[in-house]
Amino acid sequence: MTTTMVISPLMRRRLANFRANKRGFWALIVFAIIFVLSLGAELIANDKPLVVRHEDQFYFPVLFTYPETTFGGILKGPTNYRDPTVEELIDSAGWQVWPLIPFSYATIDREIPTSVPSPPSRRHWLGTDDVARDVAARVIYGFRLSVLFGFTLTIASSIIGVTVGAVQGYFGGRIDLVGQRLVEIWAGLPVLFLLILLSSLVDPSAPMLLLLLMLFSWMALVAVVRAEFLRTRNFDYVRASRALGVSNFDIIRQDVLPNAMVATLTFLPFLLNGSITTLTALDFLGFGLPAGSPSLGELLAQGKANLHSPWLGLSGFFTLLLLLTLLIFVGEAVRDAFDPRRSATGLDTP
Repeated sequence: MTTTMVISPLMRRRLANFRANKRGFWALIVFAIIFVLSLGAELIANDKPLVVRHEDQFYFPVLFTYPETTFGGILKGPTNYRDPTVEELIDSAGWQVWPLIPFSYATIDREIPTSVPSPPSRRHWLGTDDVARDVAARVIYGFRLSVLFGFTLTIASSIIGVTVGAVQGYFGGRIDLVGQRLVEIWAGLPVLFLLILLSSLVDPSAPMLLLLLMLFSWMALVAVVRAEFLRTRNFDYVRASRALGVSNFDIIRQDVLPNAMVATLTFLPFLLNGSITTLTALDFLGFGLPAGSPSLGELLAQGKANLHSPWLGLSGFFTLLLLLTLLIFVGEAVRDAFDPRRSATGLDTP
C-alpha cells in the first residue's frame, strides 16, 4: 500500500506564486547549488589529496589521518602531504589525486615567488592574503561559515521571538503590557556597542558569538507575531476551542500559531540576511570570530589594510554581494508566495 502526499489548493497556489517570481525562483536554485558545493569545501579546497594509491593500497587523507610511516617516511606524526619528500615517496610507489584547489583556508604557501599579498595567478586563482593563504579557499570556506552561522542564528532567534510574541499576543493584558515595556527597553540599548564590549570581555569563539548575537536578534519577530496573535485570538474557532475546554497551549499550537507563521516565514530570508551582515561587520571590526577563521569580514578588513592589493577586498565584496542579493531575491519570492492578494491561474482544479 502506497501513500501519496496531498498538497492543499492553498499550498499549490503559494508554490505557483513562488515559481511565478522567476528572479526569486532561480535565485533559490543558484543559492542551493552554491551552498551544497560549499558543504563539500574539503573536497574542493584542501591541502590533503583526495585519494592516494601507495603500494597497491588506497588511502583517503581527506577523511582519515595517516602517519608518515604509512608512505615510507620516518615520522610517526600526521603526514604533511605538501612536503616534497612525502610527495616523492608517494609518487615513487603510486599516485595521488589532489582537490581542484590544493590549499585549505589555513594553509600557508611558503613557496610563493613574490611578496605577499600575491596577485592572482595559476597557482592561486584569487591571489593570497597578507599571510600567504589562498583567497579562493578562504572565500569558499567563508561562504559556508557565514551561511551556517546565519541559519543557526536565524532559527534560534525565530524560536525565541515567536515564543515571546505568542505569549504577549495571546494572553494580552498585564503580560502584554509588561512584555512590551521590557522589549522596548531592550531594543533601545546600543546593540553594536554592547556586542563590541561583550565580545572583548570573553574568549572569541563561534558558540559564544552566536549566544551574544541571540541576546538581541530575537526582537525582530516579536512585534509581527504579537500582532498576528492579537488579531487571531478573537476568531470564532479560537473562542470555540476555549469553550470546549482546550488548553491554552493546544490552542496556541493548533489554532493560532499556523496563522502567525505565515507572516513569520516571509521575514526569515531577511533575518538571515541581517544575521550574515552582522557577523561580517563584527569580523570586519575585529570583534567577531577567532583570528584565522575563514571569514568574509576578515577578508574585507585585509582589503582595507592592503589597498595596493585590490583582489582581497573585491573577492570578499563580490562574494558577500552575491550571497545577500540571492537571499533578497528569495525573500521577495517567499513574500509573494504568502501574499493573499496575489492569485495564480489554473490552481482551482485538483
